[in-house]
Amino acid sequence: MKSGTFLVLFFLLPVATEAGFWDFFNVFSKDDDLLSFNSSESNMLSDLEKDLRKSLFGQHIAVDTVLKAVSWFMKDPDPPKPLVLSFHGPTGVGKNYISKIIARNIYKVGLKSNHVHIFISDYHFPHKEELQLRQWIHGNVSNFPRSMFIFDEMDRMHPRLIDTLKPFLDNNDNVDGVSFNKAIFIFLSQTGGHIITNVTLDFWRKGNNREELQLQSEEMETQIFEYLFNDENSMYGLWHSSLINQHLIDHYIPFLPLEVKHVHQCVMAEMLHLNMTQDYDLADRVVRDMPVFPEEEKVFAVKGCRCVRQKLVLYLSLD
Repeated sequence: MKSGTFLVLFFLLPVATEAGFWDFFNVFSKDDDLLSFNSSESNMLSDLEKDLRKSLFGQHIAVDTVLKAVSWFMKDPDPPKPLVLSFHGPTGVGKNYISKIIARNIYKVGLKSNHVHIFISDYHFPHKEELQLRQWIHGNVSNFPRSMFIFDEMDRMHPRLIDTLKPFLDNNDNVDGVSFNKAIFIFLSQTGGHIITNVTLDFWRKGNNREELQLQSEEMETQIFEYLFNDENSMYGLWHSSLINQHLIDHYIPFLPLEVKHVHQCVMAEMLHLNMTQDYDLADRVVRDMPVFPEEEKVFAVKGCRCVRQKLVLYLSLD
């Protein structure tokens, strides 16, 4: 090996945290596994819409917002900044699942793509690894501009670590010679979940159709933003971060609490996933076994669609 080549390899050795998340060989990967969004006659837009509407139950606001935001961003050959989406809502309502849907409609192998990077705050960042995170993002985007970064449990992430992302999310032509304007950043958080639940419940109590609830209804997006901006009781998450007051997040997307009928749909879908014959009565029994709230009306599932498979298998024979 030539000395110059050895020097380059040494320089690019992985910078790893305790989680060990730098795959060294990805630096040299030139495999472009993007699905096409370029042609207006491409089936990609309809495929994304079909996937969202078929696979995600009870989240019409998220479906409509994500469909437009992601489709237009991916079709833009020169976006002015990265796409930054912040998903908010209680547990089990589809925040992780819609991230999976987005990934499988952008990359040929979905979440398995080398260009999709998932971080869980407590696992990947037990300490404040600002330098490692900055180098990880910079290295991957310099190698593949259409990279995707998914940050789970943002409400548990240290604000100093979140602020590490700021240069990459702003309207910068480049950062240290690299443009981040084609990258996608997705934040998942339960912050603001109580606001979303209260708005949805009030809407239901007034006899309104759930699908009439929109992002602008009761100024829901504004309420989420203001709560994030003013949540002085939180030591972690976005409240202390400059991402909020500098308006670097493009969309705050609420995920509504799921009604019992939506959990029923999840059970039926899980039956198909397990290669079972769909059984409406069995699905009904499974749903009745799951906790609901409020205590009087019993409208929403406490856990959403989380644990649906675990509940379903309890009703199945071991044969």
